[in-house]
Amino acid sequence: MSEELLEEETKVEEELETERQEEVHYKQMSPIKLVLRRFFRSRLSIVGLVIIVLLFLFSFVGPLIYTTWGETTVDYTPKIEVIEKSYQVEVEGEMITVYEQVDIIKEINSKASPSLQHFLGTDNYGMDIFARLMYGGRISLSIGFIVVILETIVGIIIGGLAGYFGKWVDQVLMRIVDVFNCIPTLPILLIASAVLDGRNVDPSLRIYYLMIIITVFGWAGTARLVRGQILSLREQEYITATEVMGLPVWRKIFKHLIPNVMPQLIVSMTLGLGSVILYESTLSFLGLGVQLPYAAWGTMISASNDPVVLANYPFIWLPAGFMIVLAVLGFNFVGDGLRDAMDPKSKK
Repeated sequence: MSEELLEEETKVEEELETERQEEVHYKQMSPIKLVLRRFFRSRLSIVGLVIIVLLFLFSFVGPLIYTTWGETTVDYTPKIEVIEKSYQVEVEGEMITVYEQVDIIKEINSKASPSLQHFLGTDNYGMDIFARLMYGGRISLSIGFIVVILETIVGIIIGGLAGYFGKWVDQVLMRIVDVFNCIPTLPILLIASAVLDGRNVDPSLRIYYLMIIITVFGWAGTARLVRGQILSLREQEYITATEVMGLPVWRKIFKHLIPNVMPQLIVSMTLGLGSVILYESTLSFLGLGVQLPYAAWGTMISASNDPVVLANYPFIWLPAGFMIVLAVLGFNFVGDGLRDAMDPKSKK
């Protein structure tokens, strides 16, 4: 019994010593290394990061490798489509249904099934779906990043001013935020789409209008977040020290307050990327975003509005939906991982 007790005590002492060493090493790490260590300990964070990297490689590097078909290249190979028609004929006083197969020659190879020539088939217009998935990823991912950055910049400026100055400045700016939160976004977007259609705006330029519209209606949440954080930070001792030193206001806000809000902003931006991609896809699906012949994942899904395509040609719209799900999951996993890694109460 004594030997077993000695062995158990030795094991406990070794475990305690190992924990002490890890704790000392843990405390000596820089904040960035500490965050990275916590981030990469989460399996979901690594999965999300891998998904995002693969999506970017697929969207931005893929077209450089897969050059057989372009974004708007149409396969003009004639296609014979067999259609079955039925009609009734009266024979000896009885009505008999006669079925007849009719061959229709199409000028383009539309709705072609997946093959070696077209990995995922072709859409209604004879364009390669695999190639359009890559170019559509460029649009969707670019819109997500640019819109989130613009929303953050506007939110930092408005929220920073409101949180630092307070009083009537805070009241005015927060009422503006409330107004933007109360505006019915979808009707405004429908009106904007009708205006763009009425002015015959080039389809290649609609993406820029889409970015502006989403930014205008999406910055209010970031402004509230920044304002709330700065209201608590401006009472800290180091801000009092900056006042004693006589630093200008812009330096206090953008050099001392905003950097301390950045961890929360980074998490908010990462989680917001998935929401913006969904938003863009929804608008494109409704015809408010990127228009044909240019590709976006939401525009590709809109082909399912046709019941025949929805039921019989899932390879036309299903891959784009799968890519949207992957992108949103990837950004959400990374956002959750960053949120846990930047939590000062986390000990993992």
